[in-house]
Amino acid sequence: MRTRRLGATGIEVSAYCLGTMMFGRNGNRDPDECARMVHRALDAGVNFVDTADVYGYSEAEEIVGAALEGRRDEVVLATKFSGPMGEGPNRSGGSRRWIMRAVEDSLRRLRTDYIDLYQIHHPDPDTDIEETLSALTDLVRAGKVRAIGSSNLPAERIVEAQWVSERRSLHRLRTEQPTYSILNRGIERDVLPVCRRYGMGVLVWGPLSMGLLTGRYRRGAAPPDNARMRWVPRHLTDEAKLEAVDRLLPVAEDAGMPLTHLAMAFATTHPDVTSAIIGPRTEEQLADLLAGATRTLDDEVLDRIDEIVPPGTDLGPLDVSYTPPAITTPMARRRPPNSRAAA
Repeated sequence: MRTRRLGATGIEVSAYCLGTMMFGRNGNRDPDECARMVHRALDAGVNFVDTADVYGYSEAEEIVGAALEGRRDEVVLATKFSGPMGEGPNRSGGSRRWIMRAVEDSLRRLRTDYIDLYQIHHPDPDTDIEETLSALTDLVRAGKVRAIGSSNLPAERIVEAQWVSERRSLHRLRTEQPTYSILNRGIERDVLPVCRRYGMGVLVWGPLSMGLLTGRYRRGAAPPDNARMRWVPRHLTDEAKLEAVDRLLPVAEDAGMPLTHLAMAFATTHPDVTSAIIGPRTEEQLADLLAGATRTLDDEVLDRIDEIVPPGTDLGPLDVSYTPPAITTPMARRRPPNSRAAA
């Protein structure tokens, strides 16, 4: 497995990162099989593992922590915070109060005394980014965190965070974790160029587009009744995306590879992508993804993909993507009724 420099951190990470969102109650409930997947990925040369406190409501971190016993030094370990971790208004977000609690909980579950990469899982529009960066800076200085990053942050928020860090002499966000796949290429337009400008590493999630790029979901066929279908139904039944899958299957066949390998090779081909996150639920899925690690796409194949999904294009939103309040809150787009008239 080839390694690449993770932005300006000086850390070398594998081109594939093992994601653990499917570990625990939301995916694979067998901790022994999950541990075997961790070991198999490490044995294959993967040295980068990404998890989050909310995955499986903390189960994923516990599984990863147990699996890494005796192998912790081999791994660049990343986790995330800010998602809701219980009832009450102060058990989520980017406040100093919650960050200091969340990091201790993650360290305990992961059975380690430091986290290599600690990431803001989702933007927190109600917390000043200076508050968040100040708390994260203190964690780096205390040795509990080696580097800090973000996930799902829009380009303009990345720029704001970099500006605040420079002005206030705080540690900079060194990485960003956005969604990226053949079907969702919007970050090519803004997020990736911004990350390049600031020397940030990029680890992308969803390179298989939440399962669409496995070929299991097809136009005119009844979708499987599984947890993923209940989780992201709009995405998995989107006609434009399903049509693109139909057109991508012969591209993969002509290239002599399954669609999953085509999708992963596409994600790792972009020069601004450091590592692509694989999120297997079973050992069989992991084996298939690892088997495709040596695949490459020539310019002819990439040109055909560009014809199906033009660069910088999102064929449609993901059900789980971050949407800013300016879009989700109607009154953020509408003046009060008594002041809407232009005259």
